[in-house]
Amino acid sequence: MEPKSIWVSPNETRRFVDPTSDNRLMEEIKDGRVERLAILFERYHVMLFNFFLRLTGNRSHSEDLVQDVFFRILKYRKTYQGQSKFSVWMYQIARNAHVDHLRKRKQEMSLDDQFEEPASAETPAVERMSAEIDAALLNRALDRLPLRKKEVLLLSRFQEMKYREIAELMGCDIGSIKSTVHRAIKDLGRIYVELQGGESSCTAKD
Repeated sequence: MEPKSIWVSPNETRRFVDPTSDNRLMEEIKDGRVERLAILFERYHVMLFNFFLRLTGNRSHSEDLVQDVFFRILKYRKTYQGQSKFSVWMYQIARNAHVDHLRKRKQEMSLDDQFEEPASAETPAVERMSAEIDAALLNRALDRLPLRKKEVLLLSRFQEMKYREIAELMGCDIGSIKSTVHRAIKDLGRIYVELQGGESSCTAKD
């Protein structure tokens, strides 16, 4: 099962997902019908790829991590309890896979490799360059956030998970998640402006 190296809006994948159906499929996989994993892969591999690409900034690592997640789902299928949505359980595995990935990596990735972004052949060169610069700045800003803030922001804004689902995933209350998202957005905006070479309103000169 090879993940597609494309970037799509979470809405383009989420609209095909039936959470109840996910849980039933995972129960079947748990009971030995492992071929059913292919259906979950088709539903979630692009969303997972986008999640990892935002976390790592590297397409190759993101593809490897997607493969790792589904390997772990297969390996640990007997531990699935079905008490929460499949996607919550899946993203817990994804977070663990990412932590293990960070532990294994000891060298800094080059900016060129880290912030590779797709380019459309139809996009005018100047507009494409501007979009690539903006995307690179956003990725660099995201990369400077502490891991927890980065994860919560990606899950809530890019993966469109509900606060209660993230709270369940993180093992905390909803209020804590809302506060973390608020601080993460505020920090992201500040870092983005700094990377653009701008000044905050409190330091700007007349």
